[in-house]
Amino acid sequence: MAQPTTARPATSEPTAAKPTTARPKTKVAAVEGWFTLDPVAPALLGSKCRACGTYAFPAETLQCRNPECQSTAFDQVELSRRGRVWSYTDARYQPPPPYVATDPFEPFALAAVELADEKMVVLGQVVRGVGVDDLRVGTEVELVLDTLYEDDEHEYLVWKWRPLSAGTSGTTAAGTAGTTAPGGAGA
Repeated sequence: MAQPTTARPATSEPTAAKPTTARPKTKVAAVEGWFTLDPVAPALLGSKCRACGTYAFPAETLQCRNPECQSTAFDQVELSRRGRVWSYTDARYQPPPPYVATDPFEPFALAAVELADEKMVVLGQVVRGVGVDDLRVGTEVELVLDTLYEDDEHEYLVWKWRPLSAGTSGTTAAGTAGTTAPGGAGA
């Protein structure tokens, strides 16, 4: 005959909780093909006409933007990471979709930057913590990456301009390589 079993009394010893490790989010470009995702030296991706040498951003695929050139042949190139502020303003009103704004919306500065080598002007947001009162025409800036928004699996990155005086040269904004802009935790 089988012996009856008795249940053991529950112990009052705490059980160790198993640590949960959050999987890091995949960093992706918010606009695919417009810039590299190099965390140390990001660059805008443009094109250079094989016939006349005209640069374009975003990259041209149909016909040269130079009205005197009829070429349809281009090389993809990384554009200058540095330039000088050509003009600037601030965005006081929330841009419409597909732009993903902070909630609540926070105004931000925009800069039109003349690239150092190409001498073309590219518009972009300025890192958080740098406003129009901090900018001047001629201010030297560099391209950095920053998070526009996140979902459960991805961190969507965009390029921004950071004055060279606003952080360590050669690094990216907070969230990628760990440099902060004045007055906060990066852009």
